[in-house]
Amino acid sequence: MYDVVQARRDVRRYRPDAVPADVLQRILQAAHNAPSVGHSQPWRFIVVTEAATRERAAWMADSARLTQAKSMDPESARQLLDLQLEGIREAPIGIVVCCDRRAPAAGVLGRATFDDSDMWSCACAIQNLWLAARAEGLGVGWVTLFERAELAQLMGLPDGVESLGWLCVGWPDERPPSPGLERAGWSRRRDVADVTITERWPDADVDRPVSRLRAPSARAVVGARDAADELLTPPGSLGELDRAVNKIVALGHGLMTTGTLVVAFGDHPVADLGVTAYDRKVGYDVLAAARAGSSVGVVAARSAGLQTETIDCGQSAGDLINTDALSLARVRDLIEQGETVGRRCGAMGLVALGEIGMGNTTVAAALTAMMLHLSPAEVVGLGAGSDTAMMATKIAVVERALHRVRSVGTPHGPLETLVNMGGPEFAFLTGVVLGATAAGQVVVLDGLATSICALLAAEIEPSVTAHLIAGQRSRERGHAAVLTKLGLEPLLDIRIRAGEGAGACLASGLLLSGLRIRREVARVARS
Repeated sequence: MYDVVQARRDVRRYRPDAVPADVLQRILQAAHNAPSVGHSQPWRFIVVTEAATRERAAWMADSARLTQAKSMDPESARQLLDLQLEGIREAPIGIVVCCDRRAPAAGVLGRATFDDSDMWSCACAIQNLWLAARAEGLGVGWVTLFERAELAQLMGLPDGVESLGWLCVGWPDERPPSPGLERAGWSRRRDVADVTITERWPDADVDRPVSRLRAPSARAVVGARDAADELLTPPGSLGELDRAVNKIVALGHGLMTTGTLVVAFGDHPVADLGVTAYDRKVGYDVLAAARAGSSVGVVAARSAGLQTETIDCGQSAGDLINTDALSLARVRDLIEQGETVGRRCGAMGLVALGEIGMGNTTVAAALTAMMLHLSPAEVVGLGAGSDTAMMATKIAVVERALHRVRSVGTPHGPLETLVNMGGPEFAFLTGVVLGATAAGQVVVLDGLATSICALLAAEIEPSVTAHLIAGQRSRERGHAAVLTKLGLEPLLDIRIRAGEGAGACLASGLLLSGLRIRREVARVARS
């Protein structure tokens, strides 16, 4: 037993093979045999196998990891980002261990003086499960990279029930230590079925993370990493580019050599409110240049070997502060049009996103503030050529727009948010993300505007995030917050302000080069 205790470790790399039901039952029984204060048995084990739930949890962990890195000094942050801290996507089973704290502390022997001892009891259950899993040859990883309220909402936990994190369970893709088992308990136990919950809390009044989109399977994710491990180069030698290439390979596009830049244009009445240094007609000039093949985004696409699709999405109906941007019917129509383009372009290669429109950084900031519950000052940036006075105007416009929408007090989903705060190109590009990812393709984001479209798409279809790559982090103030929410690290961080998909195209060139490196670099000789 001491050998097993000493050899127990946090496993983060897994094989995709299924865990037999009888093995799972045995490790749950071991957890249920743990000591508990006053023999209260406060633990509850939510066993999660649904791909959509695991993908949502992995997205949450990615986002929390980037948030934590931001609080560290630069060197520590770099070291953190180099580590694989969880295997939620790879492990075939997730177990969310919860503590049911609804019994009054004074009524449980031992809790009147140490009221958190019920949580300690649940930690003992985790340890038992961990040791039993090692005895079975399984690996376990304990993941606490979550905002606790988000994980509780995902599991539908009622008030008074707290989670202790997410356990990844599966066959380790690492050399396991010697097996062993600890035995504890001194009175009759309930049947383990009484404390095991399937997928989430029963009768939870929450929406299940239903998804029509299939993220890459655990086998595909592990297979992409396995192929990279065979290269005659140190693992992770290309840094974040390696991770992005792994994502593309897991999606089945390791042979991809091209793609399409989809540029969407929108005309915004909010541009007449002093939020931009340029007249609205300049947007039409840029659109004409794009169609002529001479805008910065289209030239960047051509340099990266990408085709280009340029779409005029039309004009917004309102200026945000007085009236809604779009009708619900038009939002739905634009999303449907975008989905059609996304599927068609996704069938040919990667899809990079770009946008054109005077004043649309104000629209993007308003959407960001609305979706992330941030203040206008936290999300409004300079845009294309703003000065200090114009920044103040943009903040004031976003404040008034938020006040108009929030004063109504009705719930706001992604479609309603586009109605209130969006623009035609935002709805269209949201559809492009949905269509391209439905086709199984990777989507490369550009700046704040395209990233907020990806977040809107992810709110509609959570598994979208498995297909996203952040091409760059722009100078727009809200962009970093949106990327953190998406759980994405950018390939480029060179303060691009061009828009039109230029950053996405530069990143796409890197991705295609990375895929070629993956295909052509020598392999390690097999013994």
